[in-house]
Amino acid sequence: MYEDFLPERLAQLRVKKGVSARDMSLTLGQSESYINMIENKKNLPSMAFFFHICEYLNVTPGEFFERGNENPEKLNGIMEKMKKLNNTALTKIDGIIDEIIKV
Repeated sequence: MYEDFLPERLAQLRVKKGVSARDMSLTLGQSESYINMIENKKNLPSMAFFFHICEYLNVTPGEFFERGNENPEKLNGIMEKMKKLNNTALTKIDGIIDEIIKV
């Protein structure tokens, strides 16, 4: 199951980040084809290296495997900002989100 999901999710998050497989591989200190090999289901990362991939993508391992979360990095940034808001502001934002979801 994860043999198919992991490569597809990696490609999805990498593309959202706007980086090529080659650049990501080299930045992570691997051969230029390392990420491409994972995305093409020819290799799987070790658990330790999977954590490096998550760190590079700015996602937690849980977020990586969260199927409904298409943009975890952006959502994390929004959540960090929302933590600074008071209850009144959060209530207003909750109302705005409800209106957007209805559309």
